[in-house]
Amino acid sequence: MKKVTIGYIFNEEKLTKDEEAFLELAGSRGINLVMINTSKDISEEDLKEKAKKCDLFFNNSAEEFSTEIVKTLEEMGEKVIDSSKKLYYEEDKWLFFLKCEKNKIPTIRTILLSENINTAKKELEKFNSWPVILKRVQGTMGQYVDKADNLRKAEHIIKKFWKKGSERLPVIAQEFIRSSSYRVTIIGKEIVQTAIKKSNGWKSTGVYLKDQNVESFEIDNELKKIVKKIVKVFDIKICGLDLLKKDGKWLVLEINSDPALDFFENERKKLIGEALDFLRNQCKSRRRNKHKKRN
Repeated sequence: MKKVTIGYIFNEEKLTKDEEAFLELAGSRGINLVMINTSKDISEEDLKEKAKKCDLFFNNSAEEFSTEIVKTLEEMGEKVIDSSKKLYYEEDKWLFFLKCEKNKIPTIRTILLSENINTAKKELEKFNSWPVILKRVQGTMGQYVDKADNLRKAEHIIKKFWKKGSERLPVIAQEFIRSSSYRVTIIGKEIVQTAIKKSNGWKSTGVYLKDQNVESFEIDNELKKIVKKIVKVFDIKICGLDLLKKDGKWLVLEINSDPALDFFENERKKLIGEALDFLRNQCKSRRRNKHKKRN
């Protein structure tokens, strides 16, 4: 059988440990990797040529431009894991909350704030949860996330968010929960890693030191049910699920389709190997489906 070929989408000035491990482990598995670095110049014609070689594509970048490359490939009829439609609920934290609420997935109490600052202040007074977490509906690595202890501080943070960046994105308010951040990494439908992200401050998501303040934890039956439901509802194939705990109960914080695979350096290659095995099976399944359609 012809070797499986996977297009690997990333956004880096040079190869990181992840890219080096993907290339090494793909080679040992007989998988061809076609590297697509969205930080470099890439044209539609370049993409078309690369697409001819690939069974499918894997997006390992959370950068906005990479998402546009994913959409372009999908318009060409190519399959990308994960698809731009799946990213929709990851990118927009308000829509993520609404989808969780609709499907009875336990999550954090959240409101969408008005773009009128006086109305937003009234909404926060009615929400009446201090301190409160304020976030732009879009943002990665803990950017555009802050905590306000009172209405005056909240107003300052909202105005600061509106001034930063090239566009004025909506802001949500969330109940502040004093908790470590729990990460569950999922490949396919399987939980492949757990990690408690500890922090000396109130923020334990975003950028943090690996290994030194992270440890694994056991999955209980309640969390297994939540993960199973998340996988079914959001249908993201490779993801990281962030959760908090309140009064001993799990609450889903957000989902990441570009999960960090380096919480534990000694498990990096194990996770990348499992991701490659999953992607290879997806390639083979796609080939079988194409063969059936031709016949």
